[in-house]
Amino acid sequence: MNPQTVLTTGQEALTLLLMVSMPLLAVVMVIGLLVSIFQAITQINESTLSFVPKLIGAIVVFAVAGPWMLTTLVDYLRRMIEAIPTYVT
Repeated sequence: MNPQTVLTTGQEALTLLLMVSMPLLAVVMVIGLLVSIFQAITQINESTLSFVPKLIGAIVVFAVAGPWMLTTLVDYLRRMIEAIPTYVT
């Protein structure tokens, strides 16, 4: 296993991590921004107000994109496990 293979595998893993986590992070960020704007407009300074909408948004994202996320991660794991013999030699 040469250094180039290690770097390529690490880069692929980080790219996959960003690709899989992006839908969840984007939805939670947008919901947090909307709740913050609502709190600024109404001057409601309740710190727990943003928790429930973010939690609901995360559940919806997992329900919609969860199968794709799981399939993508399982495919990557399968490829890595199948590539172990080529890395050992």
